[in-house]
Formats: sequence, structure tokens, C-alpha cells
Amino acid sequence: MAGIHQIVIAGGGTSGWLAASAIAKLYGKQVKVTLVDSAAIGRIGVGEATIPPLRNFHRLLAIRESEFMSATQATFKLGIEFKHWAQRGDSYIHSFGITGKDCWACDFHHFWLAGRERALASEFGDYCVELQSARKQRLLPGDAGKLNYAYHVDAGLYAGFLRQHALRHGCNHVDGKIERVEISGSNGYIDALVLEDGARIQGDLFIDCSGFRALLIGSALNVGFESYGDFLPCDSAIAVQSAGQDQLRPYTQAIAQEFGWQWCIPLQNRMGNGLVYSSQYVADTVAGERLLQNLLSEPVSEPRRFRYRPGRRRQAWHKNCVAIGLSGGFLEPVESTSIHLAMSAILRLLKLFPRNEISDMAMATYNAQTREEIEGIRDFIILHYKATERKDSAFWRYCNTMAIPDSLAGRLELFRATGVLSGTERELFQINSWVQVLLGQRIEPTDYHPIVDLMSEDELGAFLQGYKKFVENRVSAFPSHRQAIEQYCKGGLASE
Repeated sequence: MAGIHQIVIAGGGTSGWLAASAIAKLYGKQVKVTLVDSAAIGRIGVGEATIPPLRNFHRLLAIRESEFMSATQATFKLGIEFKHWAQRGDSYIHSFGITGKDCWACDFHHFWLAGRERALASEFGDYCVELQSARKQRLLPGDAGKLNYAYHVDAGLYAGFLRQHALRHGCNHVDGKIERVEISGSNGYIDALVLEDGARIQGDLFIDCSGFRALLIGSALNVGFESYGDFLPCDSAIAVQSAGQDQLRPYTQAIAQEFGWQWCIPLQNRMGNGLVYSSQYVADTVAGERLLQNLLSEPVSEPRRFRYRPGRRRQAWHKNCVAIGLSGGFLEPVESTSIHLAMSAILRLLKLFPRNEISDMAMATYNAQTREEIEGIRDFIILHYKATERKDSAFWRYCNTMAIPDSLAGRLELFRATGVLSGTERELFQINSWVQVLLGQRIEPTDYHPIVDLMSEDELGAFLQGYKKFVENRVSAFPSHRQAIEQYCKGGLASE
């Protein structure tokens, strides 16, 4: 190819406008960015919860946090509360923070395990600032609080906010439906998108953000799909909005049902609700009725239902097409990774961005890194289903006994025997996240690292008590979640 000058993005929504914003802002002086979508095409629009890496991505794009939060009716998110996952009645929070203090040889949970054995330790979450902030609904935003947090956002407003950001930085927006994709007979690359009105949009590099339809990477280029359905049994979701509530939790809720789980996401002006379930174990009508029955406030929208296939595109970058967002694959929203995976894919592309022509090695590297990231997240999500003692429904009995990937099985075996968790620094979910979910879902080690025994009982007790007090003091100095939003982003909430 004679240079990469024209970037064409197929599809709007969060993924499309996220890609357009990043490329236009960071590479807009070198390339022309065109996004093609149609207002007549419906949006999934349920990705209302995010994870902390989005904050750095926004900084890269020079997006002001307070402005973004006001525009998207956002609230702060310090983690996810899981209810009824291991057993009915259980509850724990997977927070974004770091629990306790590690040493060179082992992680904090080894000290905590020894302390609990000697009656010196309280709950594991007592040693995490973010987790206690979530429970007490207190936080200090921005750099001042030194907290790891993310956001709950209105997905439609967020896409609109990103759209304005992209247009300000020179992105060209074409409103039209794609009728067909022109493929070069010489090399199999995409030459152009042809719209229903006959317009022809040429490009050098195409980004498929067309959602589950995967118009470019799937329909046009026939790139295959690897299913994770055997490990992730849910394949359906229903979403509905409801009226806002006085209580403004700074965390998402994931409440297990007998055939899946329900989410509850607090925004400034309303609640986002949904039910993720397996169509094999419950009828759509029953699932819809259950969701509406469980709402804590009156619905303010009609329920939206969609099917999905958990899995990934076998090649996320093929020829001159890169799949970003749902076109590249979908896991499920239990750990709020959908927007992150789109953001991560965009950053990966920007780092491997071609100057003159597309390199086979760059494509291979991109695809290998994509697979590694998705499989790591996949295993973490599978853990939530596998680590259950529930046998009260056919769904949970399947999860309890299902085969799991060797990569996850080996990690669980090592943890049970030694308390050690294998992993790499490149993984999205680090050791502390794994420990919180494992302990929260009743999987505990039978041993801990021997270096802990070098501490006397008094030293161990002082270490644990001192860190717990440190957490308590920090959290007590934070304002309430509602006050933080009112003071920080002036999003329209009434003052306390």
C-alpha cells in the first residue's frame, strides 16, 4: 500500500466514537478519519460501567474528568458488589484498590491468612481503602484522593460526548447505511464501503465497529469466530432504565439469580438495570418478568433484549481491517470490560499504527496480544461462575461441574495448595483482584508463604492492625459520594 492516509470507521456507538476520538486527536495531523453510521441503526447501549484504565485513556485524549462526568450523568465506581454467587446470602465487593502491603517474596494475603489463623486479622476487605470507601460510600475524586476508581456512565450520552470530541478534532461523520463492502481482487483488502445512497467511502485502513453484525471483519472478510460458550453459559441480556434513587452507591451490583445475574448501576439521574442469563435455562419472558419484579424504582424505558455469543474473532486484525468492540468479540459485562476492551484495542492499534504499509508482523503481534488479553479476562470471568457451591438450579449445577480452560485450572490448583497466584504484569486483572474474588467465593488456600513465619506474633499483629487503622483514617476523611459529585462535577444533584 502507498501510505496510510484514509481511516474509515464503520459504525458509531461507544466503540466507534472512542476510536474516532483517539485517532483524530492523536493522529489527526497525519491521517483523515471518517466515521460512517446511521441514526436508523439501533444501539446496544448497555455498557454503563467502566474500569480504572479509562481514566488514563481520557487523560491521553485531554478529556476533563469533571466535564465528562457532567455530560454523561456519571457517578464514581470503586468496584462491584457480588451477591449470592458462591451461596445464597453471600456478599462481597471486588474493589479496584490494592489490599494491604506486599513484600518482595509474597503478596499481602499470605500475611492476612497467617493473621487469621492466629486470630490477629479481621475481614480481608478491611485492609483496602477503595473497598472500605465503597462500603461507607465515601471518596475523594481526582488526584487528591489517590484512589483507584472508574465511572458509571449513560452509554448514549457517552457516545454523544465522544462524538463531539472527535468532530472537534477533525473527524468527518457520514450518516448512511452500508450496503456492501468492496474487496480488492488483487490482495483481498477492503477498497471502499458503498452506502445505500450510492456514496463510496474509500480508505486505506478500515475499523469495524459495527457491533455484533461484524459487517467488515465477519461478513465481508469471513474471519472466523472462537466460541467460549462452554465456559460462559450466558448468551442473553435484557436492559431497562429506572428512576433514580436517593442512595447513590459508588459501586455496581451483580446479583446472582438461578439462571444468571442482574446488574444495578447508579447514575446521577437514573438507574441502569439488566439481567444476563442463559436462554437454555430460562425463557425470555420469564427473565424479563424477573428483571421488572426486582427493580427498586419505576421503569422509565422499555426493556431492550439482545442475544450474544461469548467468544472472540480469531483474528482481530485481518488484511486492512481491525475489529474493535463487539465485532471483535464479547465476553459479558460481569466485570465491566466491554468498553475497556475497545479502548485497549485502540491503544494497541495506535502503538502498531502503520506508516506506509501494513506489516504482516504487526498484524501477527496485534492478534497475539489481543488473544492473550481476552483469554486472561475470559479466565477471570469464568472463575465467577466456576467458584460456586450453589446447586439449587440446573444453571448453577452446570457451572459447578463444567470443564474449564487448563490455564484457569492450573492457577486454581496452585492457589489452593500454596496461596500463590501466577500471572503476568500485562494481565488486566492483577493478583489482588483474583484474591478478592477467590476469597469472596469461598476458595481458600491450605497454606501460605513461609516468609510470613519470620514475623513474631506481635510483629504480625502490629502490621495488620496498623494498616487497618491507616485505611480507617483515610476513608473517614473523605466526603460522601453524593457530596463528591456535587462538589466535583456539578452534575445537578441536590446537595446533602
